[in-house]
Amino acid sequence: MAYSYDNENIFARILRGEIPNDTVLETEHSLAFHDINPQAPVHVLVIPKGPYVTYDHFAGTASSGEIVDFTRAVGMVCAQMEVTPGAGNAGYRIIANNGSDAVQEVPHLHVHVLGGRLLGRMLPVFA
Repeated sequence: MAYSYDNENIFARILRGEIPNDTVLETEHSLAFHDINPQAPVHVLVIPKGPYVTYDHFAGTASSGEIVDFTRAVGMVCAQMEVTPGAGNAGYRIIANNGSDAVQEVPHLHVHVLGGRLLGRMLPVFA
């Protein structure tokens, strides 16, 4: 499948410094920042710095270094936000919406790290 990346999406603009963010972590290939509409006490978005639309796009075309960096960035965010089991809170959830049927709103790969409260079995569609 061919992926068309929109260079004007909000995350591309954040990466270019055109829109401010509340940075949690920045690495060579990833950026993590607080969600502006949090659905839990901890709600951090982690994005790769490269122009990837969905997780399968990223997994199929990103370099090994980008994939390792992104995966480790997610883990570092969980530790930094103290949501890892045994770190004060009981756990976290990672969500990545990919494509229109999954209600992906921004066409740039991103994962939501949620925690800091009991999340239940699933988050409600409209919180």
